[in-house]
Amino acid sequence: MSADPRLEAPVAARLSTLDRYLPVWIIAAMAVGLIGGRLVPGLGAALDAVAIDGVSLPIALGLLIMMYPVLAKVRYDRLDTVTADRRLLLASLVLNWVLGPALMFALAWLMLPDLPEYRTGLIIVGLARCIAMVIIWNDLACGDREAAAVLVALNSVFQVIAFAALGWFYLDVLPGWLGLPQTALDVSPIEIAVNVLIFLGVPLVAGYLSRRLGERAKGREWYESRFLPRIGPFALYGLLFTIVILFALQGDAIIGRPFDVARIALPLLAYFALMWFGSLATARAIGLGYERSATLAFTAAGNNFELAIAVAIATFGVTSGQALAGVVGPLIEVPVLVALVYVSLALRKRWPGPSTATGSTADRASRRRVEQVDEPRRPVEPR
Repeated sequence: MSADPRLEAPVAARLSTLDRYLPVWIIAAMAVGLIGGRLVPGLGAALDAVAIDGVSLPIALGLLIMMYPVLAKVRYDRLDTVTADRRLLLASLVLNWVLGPALMFALAWLMLPDLPEYRTGLIIVGLARCIAMVIIWNDLACGDREAAAVLVALNSVFQVIAFAALGWFYLDVLPGWLGLPQTALDVSPIEIAVNVLIFLGVPLVAGYLSRRLGERAKGREWYESRFLPRIGPFALYGLLFTIVILFALQGDAIIGRPFDVARIALPLLAYFALMWFGSLATARAIGLGYERSATLAFTAAGNNFELAIAVAIATFGVTSGQALAGVVGPLIEVPVLVALVYVSLALRKRWPGPSTATGSTADRASRRRVEQVDEPRRPVEPR
């Protein structure tokens, strides 16, 4: 009986050519977007015009293509092993909705005390917890897919409920208590719910139906050995397409104000590093195995830049400093979290205890059943 093959194989051997050179493709996608947005007349305006209620359709398309293959890999019959792990769920809620926004608030005020627009934009980024790209980073780092699906769904629920209230607290109430300048944030819970429905609900339902109907029609072995390998590369295609579109839309703002971008980047770099390593340390302290530790770290460190940019533009305008801060978010987040994927893979062999998601007897039994299904069947050699 073998362990998860994603953890056993050497990193280089495990990755496809597309995965192995992922940083190269991402840098190239950023460059193509920036150059295209600058050199092709009207490209940015044309892409920006294709939007419904502030949601960019090209970006939405890219994210849907990106998330569907990963969510189609999730074993939905194993989600109960995640929801029963109270340590994981509680740690995720505290890291995402207590520590994350507070840390970004502190870093924004410490590093950008003289730039109120950028500071406000970063605080909005800190409030928008990740529900999209984290799926990709978690899968590349060999995290627990089922745990990622549950934590992303949990974040989406809290995003609808808590985003507006936290925005009011961190931009108006808390600065007032501390004697700092206050800012009003006007955002509708309905807009946030629409954002969650598009970027999470659609690919989640599609992934669930694919597995349910595919296994019912042709069985699990066909679904996992034939269907999933065919759709798998589209996750990274969607990621690269999204990056190209995003940077084409905001190329002028990024290239036109390089010093401002650098100022905004510093607190973001500190935020991603502190959240990721802090979350990993928290996971180790509460006794989680590698897979769920990686999932906890990436879900806590990532942010929903789509929502942050949409809120900043709707509230302060497309040319505002708040919108620029939101745009710089993925400019820093994407390469940093890709680098942390490789850090995570390097740390996995040193992780104490089993690599299973939790140490409970029930979960180990569930894992053993899954591994038996996952083991490739070797052909019987003729005598």
